[in-house]
Amino acid sequence: MRNFKVTSFILLMITFTIPAYLTGQEKGSWRKYESPVLGGGDLGTIFDISVLKEDGIYKMYCSWRPKKSLALSTSTDGINWSSPEIILAPNSKTYWEEEVNRPIVVKKGNIYHMWYTGQAQSKYSWIGYATSIDGINFKRMSDKPVISAEEEWEKVAVMCPHVIWDEKENLFKMWYSGGDQYEPDAIGYATSPDGLNWTKQKTPVFDADPDNVWEQHKVTACQVVKRENDYLMFYIGFRNLHYAQIGMARSKNGIDRWERYSGNPIIAPTPGKWDADACYKPYAIQEKDRWILWYNGRNKTLEQIGVAFYNKHTLDF
Repeated sequence: MRNFKVTSFILLMITFTIPAYLTGQEKGSWRKYESPVLGGGDLGTIFDISVLKEDGIYKMYCSWRPKKSLALSTSTDGINWSSPEIILAPNSKTYWEEEVNRPIVVKKGNIYHMWYTGQAQSKYSWIGYATSIDGINFKRMSDKPVISAEEEWEKVAVMCPHVIWDEKENLFKMWYSGGDQYEPDAIGYATSPDGLNWTKQKTPVFDADPDNVWEQHKVTACQVVKRENDYLMFYIGFRNLHYAQIGMARSKNGIDRWERYSGNPIIAPTPGKWDADACYKPYAIQEKDRWILWYNGRNKTLEQIGVAFYNKHTLDF
């Protein structure tokens, strides 16, 4: 009887000390943290983020809609974040930066490179480029966009850049979204030796799959991770214009012959919760014993940042 009581007490303590995001978690599956980790309240909508981890600190570069600016928040655990501080504001001296958002930040050597979306008249989007020596104070490298909507499929908007530096090829590689302004339609690809001058593929490298209902409408806003033998893509799939989920795909060269993960979507809205209407814009980091994936969640008109955890070092894909 005594042993039974001790065992019961231990089990009870374990139940109450397991973090919320690990409750019921099985290895090999994604589990969402129960509430948003950034945005809402006085901050309003925070969306479309890029995350770096340096010296044990997570740095989240985000879009801060009420300020029409890019901002930076920091965290030691990926869940509790500091209040955002503006790092790049709109630029009234150019025709294309009435508001700035959707950043990607890459640290190469001692320089932080940031590509971002500039928008004007609520009708058009372009991609710009800025750099920083401290990751906080960014200087625009051109008063003109580095990527513009020129191809037929890009329509009026190019946005949501994701960039990696390929050491072997000495190239920046960019995957970006193009098409409609409200939500772009497909994912394009470009390369650059200097981050400023880009050569684009003429056609999209990743399109919606009409045979997959969950992503039949559009695919956009990807993150691409270069692995030893392939490129792993996290992306948004739209079932329709307003309902979005997150999936994975992989390619040997990061350009064509993309293979979708059979378990897609990996992150989906939770009915009745803060992300009930859509899960957008993934950004994942692989750690020693897990993956962490941050994403936009939307309920009606409010978008906030959420996080999900995959409790293994290697994905089953």
